[in-house]
Amino acid sequence: MSEAIVVGTDGSAESERAVEWAAAEAVLRKRPLHLVHALERPVLPQLFGGKDEELAQAGEALLETVRDGVRVRWPELETTTALVADEPAKALAEQSEEAFELVLGSRGRGGFASMLLGSTSRRMASQSTVPVVIVRGEATAGGEVVVGIDLSWESDRVLDYAFEAAALHGARLRVVHAWVVYGMPVEASWVIDEAAVNRDLRAQVVAACAPLRERYPQVEVVEDVSMDHPVTALSEASRGARLAVVGARRRHWDTLRLGSTTHGAVHHAECPVAVVPHD
Repeated sequence: MSEAIVVGTDGSAESERAVEWAAAEAVLRKRPLHLVHALERPVLPQLFGGKDEELAQAGEALLETVRDGVRVRWPELETTTALVADEPAKALAEQSEEAFELVLGSRGRGGFASMLLGSTSRRMASQSTVPVVIVRGEATAGGEVVVGIDLSWESDRVLDYAFEAAALHGARLRVVHAWVVYGMPVEASWVIDEAAVNRDLRAQVVAACAPLRERYPQVEVVEDVSMDHPVTALSEASRGARLAVVGARRRHWDTLRLGSTTHGAVHHAECPVAVVPHD
């Protein structure tokens, strides 16, 4: 069986949107869908004596309702469920360990009460070994796929994910690289030959994309290089996009670093954001 697309669900409106996004993605990629609900035990279980079974029954009922909704809309989609008695991040990490990608809503309730941007979603984006898609904003039908790349480190896996997504959706791919000279006042930018720097960086972006252009000749690619703050450039490019793709670098001790640009993009993008881990 191919690697599944895993999605966290808790019955909130945000998680419903995440399930819808994940199911459509699973159909498009011809992959199974795996629904996960975390049944987090209370910090003071003695105050909730006898409630474990009721909570479990409610969790199972929620998963059944969500699964039935998916089957009505996508009857051919293979859909499985898991009720996990653990805190959300651990449950999601366990269930998505061998997945293709993990999909989350921007916030949640109940078993995903901590799924606010900056908590569970941020934690999963910085720890997961698979791509994490945070469904926020609006995915515009017919919109571009936007990918932000940092030329100071290898972006192969990030670009590969973005090109594949653009090819699957028949979308144009916008490759964004923004640069800024930190510590220099904006009014002093005249001392930099901005046009020359842009030409040099554009050549590097084109070179980075060249192997994937050959692999995906059907994908129209636009290189967007500018002197701007990367978060600003990505946020603006995300308006009207169907998906924004950013990377997270792996530290030497085998965890990921959610850099300021990626963190900013996750918070400010106006479409779903895929955070792709990179070695």
